[in-house]
Amino acid sequence: MNWLVLAFLSAIFAALTSIFAKVGMKGVESNLATLIRTLVIVPSIFLLVFIQGNMKDVQKFSPTTWIFLVLSGLATGLSWLFYFRALQIGDVHKVVPIDKLSFVFAIILGIMFFNEKISVTGWVGVGFLLLGTFLVVFR
Repeated sequence: MNWLVLAFLSAIFAALTSIFAKVGMKGVESNLATLIRTLVIVPSIFLLVFIQGNMKDVQKFSPTTWIFLVLSGLATGLSWLFYFRALQIGDVHKVVPIDKLSFVFAIILGIMFFNEKISVTGWVGVGFLLLGTFLVVFR
């Protein structure tokens, strides 16, 4: 599969995550719901990596790899905690677009840290997405 198909599949499953979580969290504390979600994810991904035979590659990780994967995990955990709480008390059609503003932050960080380039047309697209988010959430 190419990156575009994978990206669309990611978007579809992220949308399902929002809907399933909103329904599943009724009457449940959001952090507990996040824990249950995580307890499903960890063994599922472990099994996938084990079946693929990639567990042996852990010994090849450099200290930098470990540091940044741990930081990524912490950022993911915080994102999930904030997201689940926002989803629990807010409307899906408002929470999700704001959450997806992560693309703007990722673009800016990609430019700052990796010297990535974005075209003028790309910036116009980012502007339209920001405008769309504003219109959906605040109008």
